[in-house]
Amino acid sequence: MKQATINKILMYSLITVCAVWLIIPFTMAVLWSLVDPVEPWTADKLLPPVMSTYRWAYMWENSSLRPALFNSYVLAPSAAIVTLLLASPTAYALGRIQFPGREVAKLITLLPLVVPGFVTAIFFSSIIFQLGLHAWRFGAILFAHSVILMPYAIRIMTVSFEQVRQDHIDAARDLGATTIERWKVAYMPALKPGIMAALLIVFIQSIEEFAIAFIVGSPSFVTVPTLLFSTLGQDFVRPNAAVLALILIVPNVIMMLILERLLKSANPSLSSGKG
Repeated sequence: MKQATINKILMYSLITVCAVWLIIPFTMAVLWSLVDPVEPWTADKLLPPVMSTYRWAYMWENSSLRPALFNSYVLAPSAAIVTLLLASPTAYALGRIQFPGREVAKLITLLPLVVPGFVTAIFFSSIIFQLGLHAWRFGAILFAHSVILMPYAIRIMTVSFEQVRQDHIDAARDLGATTIERWKVAYMPALKPGIMAALLIVFIQSIEEFAIAFIVGSPSFVTVPTLLFSTLGQDFVRPNAAVLALILIVPNVIMMLILERLLKSANPSLSSGKG
């Protein structure tokens, strides 16, 4: 059997395993979210005996889902923009400036990702309370999200800055381009995919973040993850939890598909400034 055939079999096998790994839990969540309370879904039945959208309507009308959605989808884009702005100077330095220990500095910026999320959350929550920022819960959580998610943006933008070609910057300067014009014609074509990727990654991470939003925001500031985890922990009703899980997951899946499409459309001509 040829090596190409073996590679193709392995690739299709991996795709099949990944698809099953994702499709089965997602399908189960959809089915659980459609279980009608008039008759429970027991282990002896393959499918729910009665299906309806009652759980969706119930969660919308009788939980904190509406403020949670509002808070999450205001907080996440705000955190994405602030994180990108804070990360860009460091990313520029790591991507464009040659200095001793640059590779070590790149590694150090990623070290916070090694620390367990809840440990980081407790540390930042302590700082927030000591600074007295907890009174403004939205601002406190925004500050924490922007800092703890900065390594993602720094790494992505560093790679993007490294793709900018120096000869194009020099050519624009020699032709009399101003600083803003040089950024427009030499930097932005290469940076656009990285900017979009950084924004989407931080957006998704902020949407899914639980620990800081729970520690700092409870009980007045609720997000979709804090609502989901409180539902799981206090009065665990699997269909209600399935509804919240789908509300949390589906937009993120769509975002990741958009990100994948954007990255595929970023052809080499973009980094050359000729796109």
